[in-house]
Amino acid sequence: MKIGCPTEIKPQEFRVGVTPSAAQEAVAHGHTVLIQKGAGIGAGFDDAAYTAAGAQILDTAEEVFATADMIVKVKEPQAIERKMLREGQLLFTYLHLAPDPEQTKDLLASGCTAIAYETVTDRNGGLPLLAPMSEVAGKLAPQMGAWTLQKANGGRGVLMGGVPGVGPAQVVVIGGGVVGTHAARVAAGMGADVTVLDRSLPRMRYLDDVFGGTFRTRYASQANIAEMITTADMVVGAVLIPGAAAPKLVGRTDLGLMKPGSALVDVAIDQGGCFETSNATTHENPIYEVDGIMHYCVANMPGAVARTSTIALGNATMPFMLALADKGWQQACADDPHLLAGLNVHAGQLTYGAVGQALGLDVTEPQKLLKAA
Repeated sequence: MKIGCPTEIKPQEFRVGVTPSAAQEAVAHGHTVLIQKGAGIGAGFDDAAYTAAGAQILDTAEEVFATADMIVKVKEPQAIERKMLREGQLLFTYLHLAPDPEQTKDLLASGCTAIAYETVTDRNGGLPLLAPMSEVAGKLAPQMGAWTLQKANGGRGVLMGGVPGVGPAQVVVIGGGVVGTHAARVAAGMGADVTVLDRSLPRMRYLDDVFGGTFRTRYASQANIAEMITTADMVVGAVLIPGAAAPKLVGRTDLGLMKPGSALVDVAIDQGGCFETSNATTHENPIYEVDGIMHYCVANMPGAVARTSTIALGNATMPFMLALADKGWQQACADDPHLLAGLNVHAGQLTYGAVGQALGLDVTEPQKLLKAA
């Protein structure tokens, strides 16, 4: 199979979908790897590293899309990239379709087969291709929130750890999953007073058992969220419903209850955001203000630490990429129901229920497509 990796074109996105290590593995499996010139530069991988791994360098994205049987990326294809997809081509990347009707429409029209990193599962019910980027984003969230809180950036001017005689920042993390856990650990490590809100009692017991007094937990009822945000200096939105649009847990009217200059950091923005006033931003212009509250809503947070993120993502995606290349998507998905869970689009049909529910579109069960194939 010909595996193509174009340069990411989303603003300030420096990651790359295929590392030299993954390219070398694919070549060893008998596949052809096509890398767009300069695709890995932002993550610290020059073209020579790919050539040494046995990959071929192509000058343009148009050449990569036109030649490759499978496109491997990091972020969802942008509008200009979606026009280059073709019937029968396989796309393997993050998609986040639920809040993105235009992308969904274009992917359906292209006739391609699209497998989304964020909905591939594992035997433990986890999301193995989302987890590494969730870990990165969770660890970045308090760091970016602390920057947002600086007075020069419009924030309250509060130091995360305080100083002797002055208390620390009050940080509320909504969601105790992978993102929330890492955000809470880092925020607590910075000296902040941290509370994690979650609706899973087993998860809260786990957090209490493992982290002890590092941070507190509370049940994520609407009443508790409303209470906690009134005293918070920073609120980190870390909720996730796999493949679905994120629930709106803080409304615009709630902003009036918060302290002026406090910060909302919405790590769920890829899935539409969990704050009503969230709108996706970029690393170039990461923050904005609504009703005196500062919002940090960068949709590709891990892109800020592109080398770490690229290597972590490549380690997770490589086995799945090789399975798809070795067997073709039908056999690979037939052999692995967890990979089948990543199938979102095939030949003009939507195949992921939560996306169909969010966008009001009909959904075809992926198992039916396998039987037909």
